[in-house]
Amino acid sequence: MAYRKLGRETRQRHSIFATQAVEVILNEGIVTTEAKAKEVRKFVDKLITYGKRGTLVSRRKALAFVYNNKDCVDKVFNELAKRYETRNGGYTRIIKLKERIGDDALEVRLELV
Repeated sequence: MAYRKLGRETRQRHSIFATQAVEVILNEGIVTTEAKAKEVRKFVDKLITYGKRGTLVSRRKALAFVYNNKDCVDKVFNELAKRYETRNGGYTRIIKLKERIGDDALEVRLELV
Protein backbone atom coordinates (compact mmCIF):
# COMPACT_ATOMS: atom_id res chain seq x y z
CA MET A 1 0.00 0.00 0.00
CA ALA A 2 2.91 2.36 0.62
CA TYR A 3 4.32 4.14 -2.40
CA ARG A 4 7.19 5.97 -0.70
CA LYS A 5 9.92 3.62 0.44
CA LEU A 6 11.64 6.21 2.66
CA GLY A 7 14.95 4.35 2.39
CA ARG A 8 13.75 1.47 4.57
CA GLU A 9 12.82 -2.18 4.26
CA THR A 10 9.17 -3.17 4.21
CA ARG A 11 8.95 -4.31 7.83
CA GLN A 12 10.68 -1.20 9.12
CA ARG A 13 8.43 1.03 7.03
CA HIS A 14 5.28 -0.74 8.20
CA SER A 15 6.38 -0.43 11.82
CA ILE A 16 7.03 3.31 11.42
CA PHE A 17 3.61 3.87 9.84
CA ALA A 18 1.82 1.85 12.52
CA THR A 19 3.62 3.64 15.35
CA GLN A 20 2.97 7.09 13.90
CA ALA A 21 -0.68 6.24 13.19
CA VAL A 22 -1.12 5.25 16.85
CA GLU A 23 0.47 8.52 17.98
CA VAL A 24 -1.77 10.56 15.68
CA ILE A 25 -4.85 8.84 17.05
CA LEU A 26 -3.89 8.98 20.74
CA ASN A 27 -2.43 12.52 20.72
CA GLU A 28 -4.58 13.82 17.82
CA GLY A 29 -1.48 15.12 16.06
CA ILE A 30 2.27 14.66 15.49
CA VAL A 31 5.15 16.58 13.93
CA THR A 32 7.03 14.63 11.25
CA THR A 33 8.44 15.01 7.75
CA GLU A 34 6.14 15.70 4.84
CA ALA A 35 6.83 12.38 3.08
CA LYS A 36 6.03 10.32 6.18
CA ALA A 37 2.94 12.39 6.95
CA LYS A 38 1.50 11.82 3.48
CA GLU A 39 1.90 8.06 3.91
CA VAL A 40 0.70 7.88 7.52
CA ARG A 41 -2.43 9.83 6.58
CA LYS A 42 -3.61 6.87 4.48
CA PHE A 43 -3.31 4.49 7.41
CA VAL A 44 -5.03 6.81 9.89
CA ASP A 45 -7.94 7.30 7.49
CA LYS A 46 -8.23 3.55 7.03
CA LEU A 47 -8.26 2.95 10.81
CA ILE A 48 -11.04 5.51 11.29
CA THR A 49 -13.01 3.91 8.47
CA TYR A 50 -12.69 0.56 10.27
CA GLY A 51 -14.02 2.27 13.38
CA LYS A 52 -17.02 3.65 11.52
CA ARG A 53 -17.91 0.15 10.30
CA GLY A 54 -17.87 -1.07 13.89
CA THR A 55 -17.86 -4.80 13.12
CA LEU A 56 -15.79 -7.44 14.85
CA VAL A 57 -13.83 -8.06 11.66
CA SER A 58 -12.99 -4.35 11.41
CA ARG A 59 -11.83 -4.29 15.04
CA ARG A 60 -9.57 -7.29 14.45
CA LYS A 61 -8.08 -5.72 11.32
CA ALA A 62 -7.39 -2.50 13.22
CA LEU A 63 -5.79 -4.41 16.10
CA ALA A 64 -3.61 -6.37 13.68
CA PHE A 65 -2.38 -3.17 12.04
CA VAL A 66 -1.46 -1.35 15.26
CA TYR A 67 0.21 -4.36 16.89
CA ASN A 68 -2.59 -4.98 19.41
CA ASN A 69 -2.62 -1.46 20.87
CA LYS A 70 -6.02 -1.70 22.55
CA ASP A 71 -6.05 1.93 23.75
CA CYS A 72 -5.74 3.17 20.19
CA VAL A 73 -8.41 0.85 18.81
CA ASP A 74 -10.80 1.68 21.65
CA LYS A 75 -10.41 5.40 20.97
CA VAL A 76 -11.03 4.85 17.24
CA PHE A 77 -14.15 2.73 17.76
CA ASN A 78 -15.65 4.63 20.71
CA GLU A 79 -14.74 8.29 20.15
CA LEU A 80 -13.52 8.95 16.63
CA ALA A 81 -16.14 6.83 14.89
CA LYS A 82 -18.87 8.94 16.49
CA ARG A 83 -17.07 12.19 15.76
CA TYR A 84 -16.69 11.41 12.05
CA GLU A 85 -19.91 9.46 11.38
CA THR A 86 -21.20 12.08 8.89
CA ARG A 87 -17.82 12.70 7.22
CA ASN A 88 -16.81 10.67 4.16
CA GLY A 89 -13.02 10.52 4.42
CA GLY A 90 -10.47 13.28 4.89
CA TYR A 91 -10.11 12.86 8.65
CA THR A 92 -6.60 14.37 8.79
CA ARG A 93 -4.92 17.60 7.75
CA ILE A 94 -1.28 18.46 7.07
CA ILE A 95 0.03 21.87 8.13
CA LYS A 96 3.48 22.80 6.83
CA LEU A 97 5.82 24.16 9.51
CA LYS A 98 9.50 24.69 8.67
CA GLU A 99 12.63 23.01 7.36
CA ARG A 100 14.53 20.90 9.85
CA ILE A 101 17.95 22.30 10.80
CA GLY A 102 20.02 19.14 10.22
CA ASP A 103 18.93 17.98 6.78
CA ASP A 104 16.50 20.62 5.46
CA ALA A 105 13.60 18.16 5.46
CA LEU A 106 10.24 19.95 5.50
CA GLU A 107 8.50 19.34 8.82
CA VAL A 108 4.71 19.25 8.99
CA ARG A 109 2.05 18.73 11.61
CA LEU A 110 -0.31 15.84 10.88
CA GLU A 111 -3.48 16.20 12.94
CA LEU A 112 -7.05 15.04 13.06
CA VAL A 113 -9.65 17.45 11.71
